Amino acid sequence: MTTDNSTLPSASADTAAPTGLDDWPRGRNAVVAAVQEPTDAQERDIILRLVEIGFLPGEPVRVVARGFPSGDPIAVRVGGTTFALRRHEAALVRVRAEGASS
Repeated sequence: MTTDNSTLPSASADTAAPTGLDDWPRGRNAVVAAVQEPTDAQERDIILRLVEIGFLPGEPVRVVARGFPSGDPIAVRVGGTTFALRRHEAALVRVRAEGASS
């Protein structure tokens, strides 16, 4: 997946279905809509860790930086803390624009 702006949600996507945090634009406010259901034991462990560190529905999030050149890892601020997530981890978190209806 590329990291150019053509693949990122636009302002008109605010009322669309939640999107993966891995595709959310840098610097744009969002809230956690959901964390995906696990498909296997390894994914369940990742999701448990994400929930434990604060990726809960309704929590404010923001992508603050992306690794160069591949966009991996992604620095994400949830609440008042910043975490580095791999793209596959961030893809498990579904977000929507702050203030958009569920």
